[in-house]
Amino acid sequence: MKPTHFLLLLLICLTLPVLSLCRNSEPPQPRVLVFSKTKGFRHESIKVGKTALFKLGTQNGFDVDTTENAAVFTDQNLRRYKAVVFLSTTGDVLDETQQAAFEKYIRAGGGYVGIHAATDTEYGWPWYNKLAGAYFQSHPKQQNADLQVLDKKHLSTDFLPDRWRRFDEWYNFKSFNSDVKVLVKIDETSYEGGNMKNDHPMVWYHDYDGGRAFYTALGHTDESYTEPMFLRHVLGGIQYAIGNKKAGKKQ
Repeated sequence: MKPTHFLLLLLICLTLPVLSLCRNSEPPQPRVLVFSKTKGFRHESIKVGKTALFKLGTQNGFDVDTTENAAVFTDQNLRRYKAVVFLSTTGDVLDETQQAAFEKYIRAGGGYVGIHAATDTEYGWPWYNKLAGAYFQSHPKQQNADLQVLDKKHLSTDFLPDRWRRFDEWYNFKSFNSDVKVLVKIDETSYEGGNMKNDHPMVWYHDYDGGRAFYTALGHTDESYTEPMFLRHVLGGIQYAIGNKKAGKKQ
């Protein structure tokens, strides 16, 4: 072997471990768990919602796992995720051991995102009521309504118009947690069936019990999950829950 070839081969051998080390030193992408188990009404939009959230992750630098298996709610497994999305879950979806693991996860700094029927979930778990921010009470027929954007410093709302008119299924709530920070309310004079005396939150967030929680009541329809403004809205909520410091209050 010629000396020049030997030196080139030696250089390659010495360089490869360094390159491998550099690749391994890159921090992994945040990982998000999308949970969509239902024990009550099941929304048809869950299927397209999971697809849309997976696409959001691919386009915005986070990995997405989806499941309807509550057995994944263990201390060890939940540590893998920066945030857990409850996508239109309904009913009693976690047993006591799984609930305890999720509480521990949030207290360790984890994130929660609730979409639409996530408030129609776990009525016998007061901690979850505070985390999600409210419980579902009722809804009128699906219809157009005007949303009032109150806070435009959050990444889930900073791009929205002051009044956002759209079609959806509009929830009335009970057991509302007054400690949450309301981002969007609905104008009850713009549709039929509101029962909260026109003080009617639809989107909120808060730091809770060591972690971060974001909830949007929007997202009943299949069409929501191809609607660019709605998807950007959800993305901002996920970014906040993951722990993006700019998400809670954009400067």
